Amino acid sequence: MFKSCWALGGAILWLAWVGTPAAAAPLGSSSLFHLYIGTYTGAKSKGIYVCRFDAQTGRLGDPELAAETANPTFLAVHPNRQKLYSVERPLLYAANETGGGGRPGSVGAYAVDRISGRLSFLNRESSGGAGPCHLSVDATGQAVLVANYGGGSVALLPLRNDGSLTSASAFIQHHGSSVNRRRQEGPHAHYIQPDPSNRFALVCDLGLDQVLVYRLDAAKGTLNANDPPFANVKAGAGPRHLAFHPHHSVAYVINELDSTITAFTFDKDRGVLRPLQSVSCLPIGFTNQNTTAEVEVHPSGRYLYGSNRGHDSIAVFLVDAASGRLTPAGHCPTGGRTPRHFALDPSGQWLLAANQGTDNVVVFRVNDQNGQLSPTGYSVAVGAPVCLAFVPVK
Repeated sequence: MFKSCWALGGAILWLAWVGTPAAAAPLGSSSLFHLYIGTYTGAKSKGIYVCRFDAQTGRLGDPELAAETANPTFLAVHPNRQKLYSVERPLLYAANETGGGGRPGSVGAYAVDRISGRLSFLNRESSGGAGPCHLSVDATGQAVLVANYGGGSVALLPLRNDGSLTSASAFIQHHGSSVNRRRQEGPHAHYIQPDPSNRFALVCDLGLDQVLVYRLDAAKGTLNANDPPFANVKAGAGPRHLAFHPHHSVAYVINELDSTITAFTFDKDRGVLRPLQSVSCLPIGFTNQNTTAEVEVHPSGRYLYGSNRGHDSIAVFLVDAASGRLTPAGHCPTGGRTPRHFALDPSGQWLLAANQGTDNVVVFRVNDQNGQLSPTGYSVAVGAPVCLAFVPVK
């Protein structure tokens, strides 16, 4: 059974017919990937899981425990572009969302076995603040950047030549609050990522309603406030994650608390964000409770996706080729509840949604002509999935 969903006049329409998903176009040297799944640990999860993903068919293999560790909620893969490292194996980093009561969380480093997918633990370092919920690796592979939601802070952890972590060489504590007294009583850094030039690091702070910009020097291990130091979103919006357009100097910020996306133009030379547009992630007429989570731009640059928790859907947008502005193009249910994260595979042919509330990861085909999503029927069960990351199989 193969299904397709899209929106027309605010309603979600479905088509279904008998058949099998068409084969995807070949991917370079291999179409097989290890899919790593970060989770909240508990009765149904013990850490980071891995399963085999076939980008020819969209099929997922059975998940296996790759590393036992507490709350590895967000994952990042080392780019290994500069070949600076003495190990040939890929490297994976996990934010352990722990800490509280004055205790920081941590970041773990792992080496990947390209054949089996098993993870070998390298080391662990403090994230500098409680509740680390997002991390990234700079483009040169010299540093891990981490955002501490509970602590309202960010840190930079330099990497050794074997990919293991050293203690933070830069730490910045945010200060302030915003209008939502329950969720914005203080700073809550929710995302940190270098810009495409690797000269700046952008941080979404949900508690401050700000996207902060820092000057990044990965070789020296420093973060310094840019001038100007931040851009504002609408009061109470709660910026959560950010995605850059692959061809335009445009950054898209998904706002958790008011379920919107704010598009900014980005001055790549000065690191300055300027508001361009704001659009809703929800269909017209939806009034139930909702928060957004992840945002990604398709590798082609023609489509953008955002996840809704409450409406439990992926919002689809068309991206204007000239300006980068967004046009809403419908919603597709995620096949579960509370889609905390989703990821497009490297080919852009598949979107995988991690439904935290129903303990499943569901595979969708991406229509190359219009960006719409079609359920494939492929899914796997994993306890409280939070983040998805791809590593090619050797």
